[in-house]
Amino acid sequence: MSRLTPGELKVMRLLWEHGEMKPAELQERFPEPIKNPALRSHLTTLLEKGHVTRRLVGKAYFYKPTTRRRSAFRTMLGELVDAYCGGSMENLVLNIIRSEKLSEDDLIALRKLAEEQPDEPNPRADEGRRK
Repeated sequence: MSRLTPGELKVMRLLWEHGEMKPAELQERFPEPIKNPALRSHLTTLLEKGHVTRRLVGKAYFYKPTTRRRSAFRTMLGELVDAYCGGSMENLVLNIIRSEKLSEDDLIALRKLAEEQPDEPNPRADEGRRK
């Protein structure tokens, strides 16, 4: 999967959250002011990368995500782990625990939260583990 730039990720977040939308709707909901040509550039790139599809309704295109949030998360997490943790997911988790100074209670709460929300990106899942 090709990497998402920060601008592309903002578009994808809107599509993941709200579903299929036309550019005007995306522009209204964009987290900061964005000019139409910049937004359309992101959409064109996302289309070329295969992250979105579009369909014509009347005179307007509606864009829909084809890349799932979890898949994009795993790709970006993998890049982070490779770049900063020598490819080890365990090193990533240890660095988070150390840098955030998590207590045992914090860790228990995080484990419980991860188990309660299986559809959310979960870097601790075995299938996302990279050693």
